[in-house]
Amino acid sequence: MLRKTRIKRQDAELDITSFMNLMIVLVPVLLMMMVFSHITVLDLKLPELTDPTAQSENQEENEDNTLELMVRDDQIEVYYPKTYLLKTIPNTNDDYDYDTLVAVLKQVKQLLSERGIDKKDISILLEPQIDYQTIVTLMDKSRSYKAVVVASVVDAELFPEISLGDALQVSNPELVGAVSAEGGSK
Repeated sequence: MLRKTRIKRQDAELDITSFMNLMIVLVPVLLMMMVFSHITVLDLKLPELTDPTAQSENQEENEDNTLELMVRDDQIEVYYPKTYLLKTIPNTNDDYDYDTLVAVLKQVKQLLSERGIDKKDISILLEPQIDYQTIVTLMDKSRSYKAVVVASVVDAELFPEISLGDALQVSNPELVGAVSAEGGSK
């Protein structure tokens, strides 16, 4: 009788070296290509709920150096100090000219820095019908602008401390400048 001898077979080893090499290369490449969401938080100053007489005393001290953007349906007005109109930027084709606004704010920032004034705050006064996207764009444009420094584009600071408020309601638009010059811009 012939006896069959059994050949002992070894269990096959699973070779995952090439798979691990692929993962080591693939994971960093996929992470670099991934778009990360960017959330920006803006700190806004809201009016304090204190005694109106105390507010008016503090307001009188800071009244001379307030930079304001009065945003209306048909134009943006830049005031500095509070009651002096620097520039009126008309609304063309149902859209504001943000490039001109940034240029005016850069000129104001440069003028203030030449005088040794480090101003970082701005008040944006809005009419009630101004839409949300316009408000966000105005805040972005007044906070910083794109500048080229040593062959790279960076965000240069304009006025990062933003306050929001209501614009003065005037029934006759021709009197807006006259009313603002008298000191009633709020």
